[in-house]
Amino acid sequence: MDVKGNELQKIWEKGKEGFGPGHRTCSGCFIPTIVRTVLGNVPDDCEPVVSIATGCLEVTSTIWPHTSFGVSCIHNAFENSASTLAGVERAYAARKKRGELKKKYKFIVFAGDGGTVDIGLQALSGMLERGHDILYVLYDNAAYSNTGMQRSGSTPYLASTTTTPAGLESTGKAQKRKDIMSIVAAHNIPYAAQANPAYLDDFIYKIKKALSYEGPKFLSVLMPCNYGWKFPSSKTYDVARLATETNFWPLYEIEGGKYKINYNPKKALPVEEYLKSHKLYAHLFKPELRKNLIAKVQEEVDKEFKVLGKK
Repeated sequence: MDVKGNELQKIWEKGKEGFGPGHRTCSGCFIPTIVRTVLGNVPDDCEPVVSIATGCLEVTSTIWPHTSFGVSCIHNAFENSASTLAGVERAYAARKKRGELKKKYKFIVFAGDGGTVDIGLQALSGMLERGHDILYVLYDNAAYSNTGMQRSGSTPYLASTTTTPAGLESTGKAQKRKDIMSIVAAHNIPYAAQANPAYLDDFIYKIKKALSYEGPKFLSVLMPCNYGWKFPSSKTYDVARLATETNFWPLYEIEGGKYKINYNPKKALPVEEYLKSHKLYAHLFKPELRKNLIAKVQEEVDKEFKVLGKK
């Protein structure tokens, strides 16, 4: 899909109507880009109804008595955004069946990795298993950035966070990140995809594809956090690109149970290029650790991409 300039402008303006200026996200944050791009691709004959879990998006966009949302929006706790919107979607379906509502709606959840792969996993699983007509958008910044950069289930192997700090006795998080895409795919939903806002055409293609399906849909979207990952706010796009060009964050979709890689770099860059673009892995570049640990990360990335290719 190749998005033309006038089409992109239309998407952006429509997205601004749904999520306007005045939010308090950090300079360089991709969250407004993610939210506006999703809302900007909702079909013109439908109205979005949004649920947001506690997290960076919520605390920066709903500071009482103000809000940046120009569409119906419900804020819930970390754990229950999916279940709350599932109730709204069922209420809508019941009223529509009785002829009480004629307007069309699209139901969309926005949640971070803490509210998705950890605290909100049970509600997400229930929503997927029951088959609610909801698009769930995970913005993944690999930690609990909202509360101080603690590790989450989505924090990658060997990353240093405030609760898995690198030091004399630790080399960062000892566990691999939770494979949320495989967990979601196991629910046999119509569509799931992994995306990156730095590859905007691919992101828009996946939003449109997801919204074309009835039933549960899931998008896992990379959200580099310049505050928590400690890189300049002007470098968000560059960090995001390196994540995909090194196969650390591959772009793929699962449609009807079938996997498809949407972008395969002609020559993948060494994962070291991504690791050194921010500070989650600064400890790996200490002379006494560098060779061994970076090689371990490269080995894991190569293995995971090979498994993805086989799928």
